[in-house]
Amino acid sequence: MRVGIDVGGTHTDAVIVHGEQVIAFHKVVTSRDITGGILDALRAVLDTVGPERDRIDAVMLGTTQFTNAVVERRQLSQAAVIRLGLPSGKCLPPMVDWPEDLAMALGNHGYMVHGGNEFDGSEISPLDGTELEKVFARIAGTDARAVAISSVFSPLSPQMEMTAARLLKARMPEMPVVLSHELGRLGLLERENAALLNASLLRLSARVVNAFEEALSGFNIEAPFFFSQNDGTVMPSHRVRRFPVLTFSSGPTNSMRGAAHLSGINDGMVVDVGGTTTDVGMLIAGFPRESSVNVEIGGVRSNFRMPDVLSVGLGGGSIVAGNGRPVGPRSVGRRLGEEALCFGGDILTATDIAVAAGRVELGDSAALGEVPAEVVDTAIAAMQEQVARAVEKMKTRPAPLPLIVVGGGEFLVGDSIPGISEIRRPPHCGVANAVGASLAKVSGECELLHHPGTESREKAIARAGATARQNALAGGAAPDCLEIASIDEIPLPYMPEETVRLRVRAVGDLAI
Repeated sequence: MRVGIDVGGTHTDAVIVHGEQVIAFHKVVTSRDITGGILDALRAVLDTVGPERDRIDAVMLGTTQFTNAVVERRQLSQAAVIRLGLPSGKCLPPMVDWPEDLAMALGNHGYMVHGGNEFDGSEISPLDGTELEKVFARIAGTDARAVAISSVFSPLSPQMEMTAARLLKARMPEMPVVLSHELGRLGLLERENAALLNASLLRLSARVVNAFEEALSGFNIEAPFFFSQNDGTVMPSHRVRRFPVLTFSSGPTNSMRGAAHLSGINDGMVVDVGGTTTDVGMLIAGFPRESSVNVEIGGVRSNFRMPDVLSVGLGGGSIVAGNGRPVGPRSVGRRLGEEALCFGGDILTATDIAVAAGRVELGDSAALGEVPAEVVDTAIAAMQEQVARAVEKMKTRPAPLPLIVVGGGEFLVGDSIPGISEIRRPPHCGVANAVGASLAKVSGECELLHHPGTESREKAIARAGATARQNALAGGAAPDCLEIASIDEIPLPYMPEETVRLRVRAVGDLAI
């Protein structure tokens, strides 16, 4: 048996899955400290199975704590970044495009030194140990609690980052170090941003992992636990201590993975309706389509893998104007159970509209009073338009596609949408996010530049695939079920010779 937990902006959901079946589930309001809600949801599902809890093999958690820390500028540690690349890139120093308040929250410790490589592996300039020692001395005099090191083209030539890290550890053995080539892809500024954000979250990630370990011990659960990452797979807790940024946007990803599992549809659209927002995405082979553009987190651009998801301000807690339009984007959020009309509050919400329209039975319908029928009709039409527009934006081909509706607010979506061949609301769709967290897949990835003139495409794919498989095994995948999930090839026309950026991802079941 596996436990899946997913933290949303409004609710925290937990499920217990045995084989392919959901045997217990529970939904609670997300607590302000997040951890309290997680423990409440976990306690509830464990009470459902009683002594059977001894058969739990693994616990999977999808949490918003690290994303929230960046967005809210809270619980971040000061961190420094060292870029290896002078004399190139001098006009674009580290954090050049960061929001000022976030840069200040991290201490604004940015340093540039000589080093770095060209795309073919040749040096831009040699690494200067004396220059690095001066930077280390300056960092030692700050409040920085971690250091990120980035180098030009380090995903292809990581040696300089690794050498700089060894020198830093010799000078400051207790200082945590994040190397950008372990996180991001080609693209210096975005990869550097990801490494620096990750460095600022290391102390928080240690506290989160420790707290969850203590909680599981208190429940007498000895099974290993894992965290959802943003490509639809999981990673062990020791990797979360090192790479907390990989959990960003794991919530929408969990919902889409859960939708595919519950419905049996691996290629189609997913609409996940929560308490505050609706996320719309595309499933390809059972996994979310990956974003092809850089993604902003808290105003900072990064280029690690992220799902291609469109969020609109529509959810169960969306506030409805007096005449029925607009619906949202303002929301009562986690206060839905207190402020919605059907729960004794005084605010007209999208949930109240659904109750008045007979789409769902929640709270006390008599408490709605005399909501005019025209207001209900107008609000229903407004919600349907928002969903239809979002679906149309995310479609990649004109042919009709199946659509899976999940989330606690699934009743806000009607039974027909233009361009959709069928709409499915699978069993347990309200906790699809937690089901997705429990699915226990592990991934590994490799990115390289391929020169067709010197190596065949087949050999390059085989080479990248072997590395991707090794990375998946290192993450805990079972060796007998690994498969190549995706191969992306992007020609790079600005290179002096024919060059293709090749990215291969391997996925397999978790070895439990």
